Amino acid sequence: MRACPTLRSSDSAVQTLYPIAALLLSVFLLIAGNSLIGVVAPVRADLAGFGDLTIGLLGSAYFAGMLLGTLKTPAIVRRVGHIRAFTAFVAIAIVAIDIMPVWPTPGAWLVSRALLGFVFSGIYAVIESWIQARASNANRGALYGIYQIVNFVASASGQLLLRGLDPNAFVPFTIGASLFALGIVPLAITRADAPEAPREVKLRLSWLLDLSPISVAAALAAGAANGAAFALAPIYALGIGVKPSAVPLFTVAIVLGSAIGVYPAGRLSDRVDRRVIMAFVMTAGAAFEAALASLKPVGVPLAALGFCVGLTTYALYTLAVSLANDRAKTIEMVLVSAGLLFIYCLGAITAPPLASLAMRAFGPSALFAQNAIVHGALAGFAVCSLAVEARSKGRGRRLTPL
Repeated sequence: MRACPTLRSSDSAVQTLYPIAALLLSVFLLIAGNSLIGVVAPVRADLAGFGDLTIGLLGSAYFAGMLLGTLKTPAIVRRVGHIRAFTAFVAIAIVAIDIMPVWPTPGAWLVSRALLGFVFSGIYAVIESWIQARASNANRGALYGIYQIVNFVASASGQLLLRGLDPNAFVPFTIGASLFALGIVPLAITRADAPEAPREVKLRLSWLLDLSPISVAAALAAGAANGAAFALAPIYALGIGVKPSAVPLFTVAIVLGSAIGVYPAGRLSDRVDRRVIMAFVMTAGAAFEAALASLKPVGVPLAALGFCVGLTTYALYTLAVSLANDRAKTIEMVLVSAGLLFIYCLGAITAPPLASLAMRAFGPSALFAQNAIVHGALAGFAVCSLAVEARSKGRGRRLTPL
């Protein structure tokens, strides 16, 4: 069990934030660029007549590339270090983006999306392991929460950049590639020392399970629930009678709740056992999702419930990463980041098709019924972990923490 530390001023997230300011600026530019490309790609593909199946495969190719990247990233970082690996990943991403408007064919775009997924798994691993190495157990949740807020804001900003741009033109791709290029600059000129390169390069899920079983379960649950919601929440809204023009109000409410909720949850988990916070927010989130599944609300109630779902459930990955890194050494943090991202991708790839089949069989409410079951089960696992540990202490035995 992680000791519940007293938060000292020297360990505060605000003070720790200064050395990683360059990292966060790079994150903002890169995520904004990737978000812009992620939005313009399916639009441009539809205009080019790629077909629904091919457009769907563009998303699958991205996550397949990301899954492969989680297996290769530790070895790349081990060989050349964090900064050089980061620079190489971004350079490949720029090339992948430049190919798309020059060569608008399904085959070329599938390769480009897979490349972007591959390099972004590396970018995430470098950035997140760097942030975790700068954090302590007393501020890890808050610091990672700030990183996630930057991520959410950058994602929204990138999507908004498409407004007023012609998806048939080169301009959106040029802007996206330019944001990627600018993303290299803050990290390249930072004076902050990079973390020590990992000694182990092979991703070992058995080691990750031994380190923190509940973090592995939480990463899988986060990928499954988030992937299904992002892919199918608009379909759910249309299915319960929401007008197409009002659908974005629901999806934006989820994103807004996510951006607001992640920092308080992370901050609280720095003071209280992270599993307690995990159990609490997942129980609350499952209740809100059950309400979406059973009540089928519209208008303001729908947006309010969507906001509450984002406020609670989207903090799960932050808590999972923070808990695992509490128990890891600095040289192991690249492996932790890559491993949990691998697990997250498995959930994000497999859950949306299952949710889609359930929605076809049982109606649109099946989406949030499935997510409520996922989050409820994770809350139960967290409670069991705490109960087992308390029982072992009462008997004077020491068990490996769940």
